[in-house]
Order: sequence, then C-alpha cells, then structure tokens
Amino acid sequence: MRQAGRYLPEYRALKAKSSFLEMVRTPALAAEVTLQPLQRFPGLDAAILFSDILVIPEALGQGYHFREQGGIGMEFRLETRAQIAALAPAEAIPERLHYVTAALALLKTELAGSRALLGFGGSPWTLATYMVEGGSSDEFERIKTLFYTERPLFEALLEKLTAALITYFKLQIAAGADAIQIFDSWGGIIAGPDYEAASLRWIRQIVAALPADFPIILYAKGTAAHLTDQAFTGVRVLSVDWTNDLAIVRRTLPATIAVQGNLDPVLLNTTPAIVTREATRLLESMRGTNGHIFNLGHGIMPHAKIECMQALVDTVTSWEK
Repeated sequence: MRQAGRYLPEYRALKAKSSFLEMVRTPALAAEVTLQPLQRFPGLDAAILFSDILVIPEALGQGYHFREQGGIGMEFRLETRAQIAALAPAEAIPERLHYVTAALALLKTELAGSRALLGFGGSPWTLATYMVEGGSSDEFERIKTLFYTERPLFEALLEKLTAALITYFKLQIAAGADAIQIFDSWGGIIAGPDYEAASLRWIRQIVAALPADFPIILYAKGTAAHLTDQAFTGVRVLSVDWTNDLAIVRRTLPATIAVQGNLDPVLLNTTPAIVTREATRLLESMRGTNGHIFNLGHGIMPHAKIECMQALVDTVTSWEK
C-alpha cells in the first residue's frame, strides 16, 4: 500500500516547501518522496510511485484539489453528456502525464534493480465516483443514480476512463514499472449484484489490453464477496482489505493467484509490541502457504508511528517460514 505520507518527518519537511500537487507534478520531487520510506526502512522490498489516482481525471480535463475541510474537490461535476464528450481522448495522456513517466525513469535509474518499482492507478469506477460526485462523497448518490437511470451515459464515461487507463498503464510499464496496482477503492459501495457491470467488467478490459503475464495487482476495498470473480480477471495478485481473514482467502482462491495484505493500518498508530504481536499472528496464519505478499489492508495513516513501522518491518523480515 501507499508508503509515503504525513507520518514521515522527511515527507512533512518537503511538504512544507511544496504542495502535494507540486510534488506529484515534479519528477524529481515525486522520486524523492517515493524513495523516502526505503531510505528509512531498508527492509522494504518495493518502491511505490508517489502520485495520485486523480491525475487521470485531471489529464482528461477535470482538475482536482484538496478541500480545506478535508477530502477531494473536483473543479466541476460531470452532469451532462456534453461534458463527458468534451473530456480529452486517451491520446492526450502521454503528453499531459509526462511527469509521471519522467518520475518512473528517474526511479528506475536510482533503484538500479535493487527493489521492485510499482506503478498504479484508480479503477474506472472509482475515478468515475469522484468525477460525477464532484469530489469525495459519503452517499455516492449521483454516481449510483447515473448507473441505474442513464446506463448508456454511464458507460460512455467508463469507456473513456478505461481507454485512458490502458494508455496510462502502458506508459508506466514502458517507463520501467515492474508491476501495476489498480485501486478500486470504492468498489464496495455499489450493490453486490451490480459490481460486475459497474466496475469489474472495465477492470477486465484493462487487464486484457496490457502485456500478457505482466504483474497486475487489484485492490478493491469492501468487496470480499467478489474475490473469486476478481481472481478470474487476469490479475496476478489480489490485495485484500483488513476485514477479511487472509488465511481463509488464501485457501479459497486459485493457487495461481497471489494474495497481498492485510494488516489493519490502525495498528501502526498503537505500540510496537502490539504491531509485533498482530503481524506475527497474521504471518503464522499464512504458514505453509505460498504466494503471500505481506502488506497493510489499506494505505498507511497520517498518525502512524515511526517506531511501529520499524517494528513491522523487523517482524516481517525476521520471520522464518
């Protein structure tokens, strides 16, 4: 999961001089932030590109910002067919997101094969929620209403997003990403029977369009009921949120699918002893299985403690299978 953040003092020092969006759009700064966790915690075995899933809506013509009261605000809401038609085509992605590929190229050189380099992006459905709601939402009324009442318009938006993401992920791969993670962060807010039509079918299209056998990781929060369907999208890894029993998930899924997760991020706000205990319990639950990438069950939180993160890294790297 996301490694950088406000829990690192070196990140906060950089953030005091440059805004989040400036850091995302400046390759040298994005590379610096990406490397900060690895420099502090050498036991980490992958670098995760510092960026944001909303660079895609921005590249299509719908900018975003952070609201003073918290959360995301888009420059406007998508409300009409004309607005959706006016979004830039996928062909605009390489030029408008050149800073992402530049940051990846810097990282590839800096890492020199010492760590895996992960790129990422949002799922079409998750991006559409922000674009139609106009930013962060609690109820997701607008996107659900669009899905149920104007399906052709909904699909026109998702088709644009899917094409843009295919182009974007291919760019990341060409720039040196060793794996791509797709975040379907709001996959769990649509009714279960509609998850396929609203989200998973579009993810299938993306995976099918990317190089065969390239490592794709799918994280879809709150979608435990759909893990088996997700396993047959063509992805190589399913990243599982902390509400699941990972050992049960491992036994349920095909052996060809790796699992990633799934320690509750809140534990990093507690004490090193608690982190060590709970991480060990998770590791022991997976003893005797294959294809497990230890990770959090969601992004690291702003109040995570350095000493807790260190305890986590030490516990995982010293554990003997």
